[in-house]
Amino acid sequence: MSATALLLAALSVSGYNAPHEARGMPPRAVDVGSFTYVDKGLVAAGRLPAGTVDFLGDTLGSFSSLAIQPGTWRRTARGYQGVLWTLPDRGRNDPEAGLFYDYAGRLERMKVRIDWPQGTAKGFGVVTMTPDKGLVLKDYNGQPFTGADPGDHTINQRGVVLPSPAVGAGAGKVALDAESLQFTADGHFYIGDEYTANVYYFDAQGQLQGVIVPPLAIRPQRDGKPAFGSLAAPQTGRRNNQGVEGMSLSPDGTRLFVALQSALIQDSAVGNAAGRINTRVLVYDVSANPTPTQPVGHHVMILPAYAHDGKGKLDRTAAQSELRALDNERFLMLARDGNGLGKDGDDPIVYKSVLLVNVAQASNLADTEYETGTASVLADPADAILKTGIVPAQVKEVLNLLDRPQLARAGLDLDTGRGPHPGLLSEKWEAMDVLPALDPEHPNDVLLLIGNDNDFIARSCRMQGEHCDSAYDNDNRVLVYRLTLPQPLPVTPR
Repeated sequence: MSATALLLAALSVSGYNAPHEARGMPPRAVDVGSFTYVDKGLVAAGRLPAGTVDFLGDTLGSFSSLAIQPGTWRRTARGYQGVLWTLPDRGRNDPEAGLFYDYAGRLERMKVRIDWPQGTAKGFGVVTMTPDKGLVLKDYNGQPFTGADPGDHTINQRGVVLPSPAVGAGAGKVALDAESLQFTADGHFYIGDEYTANVYYFDAQGQLQGVIVPPLAIRPQRDGKPAFGSLAAPQTGRRNNQGVEGMSLSPDGTRLFVALQSALIQDSAVGNAAGRINTRVLVYDVSANPTPTQPVGHHVMILPAYAHDGKGKLDRTAAQSELRALDNERFLMLARDGNGLGKDGDDPIVYKSVLLVNVAQASNLADTEYETGTASVLADPADAILKTGIVPAQVKEVLNLLDRPQLARAGLDLDTGRGPHPGLLSEKWEAMDVLPALDPEHPNDVLLLIGNDNDFIARSCRMQGEHCDSAYDNDNRVLVYRLTLPQPLPVTPR
């Protein structure tokens, strides 16, 4: 057994060399310590056609993240309604060809309804999403962001070094590859970035108000300088295209959890993508200042590993794609493989799950050499075993998306051998929100909204007035699961 496999087994964090599909039928109870979580199954689903055009005339392309606007979540006679905000990333592009668009950073706003037949919530529900304008994000100077790769060029705004293309698409603008979204109770919001691993704080009109710059260990650097571009790997810090993929406020609004998609460069075992399992989670106290300079918590979280072909050695990391906090110590995390609709080839879909993470007993690396410098948490760069004394967060699976009978209710399947087809489960499930079920008879129940990032893959794709058509459609989809938590979700303004 490899060192990585030994580590995973010892910490009850799993590796998968065969497709990890759900067994039995929901409800499924999962015991975590003295608490029980219950997966009640997939209860509703909906989609937007891949070719849907947004308020700026571009193909909509979501969902890298999504969130219900505070104060809008309501019960209706037949289900629920609210205002849904979704976050596209940097627009359609072809990095290998050096093709990037000057895609303005934005939020997409939608009216969302979940309706059950006769309002019984016993059948299968329908999610209806109706695009309803959106919001353009503006930098400190009131200019739109760009999705174009910045290379090594930077600019300075209010003392913050920011990425910006020197020439070509987006020249002079701040580059943003948005991946995570979190609203505050007053309608302000945070966005996590892939290029810098920064967290940007905006007001309700989309105007930048502040920046949380990560500790030195997290910042992508090459030869002591910022390396924000996505085409050349840094020497330390976040991996290319593996930035702030998950972010969430605690229900009381005092803690902001920020998680990297997979391990930092210095925390990655050499020569094996399964060696990227040890990612970092930062915890900021935002009770007095929405953009603090230092985290109060800094932890290691171990992600699952898997075999990309579903039958060989563990050679990939199931990177995390979103998180939602349940309290000041626990959060739900969406982790997934890279297989499914949107990826070339017929590799089987191996792993897509929601995990419960608890940082209460994890080592706190705040203000240590692992934060203020670039020291690795690995005992040996040849494997993914942590140094003695570094205790990772506790992780336990609570929901498995790879449930064939449940997915069939939404017209979805796992049959990659058939090639791209409308019902094939998407590769990238990257968005999640947790909402109270508002059910007096089941006060501990929540609805889990999970959305895919379709990478703007559409037969009819438009980007900045140009065609960007693909050979098939990858529709924007939302799946709705019902869970029972050990205690009610703390009440926050929805």
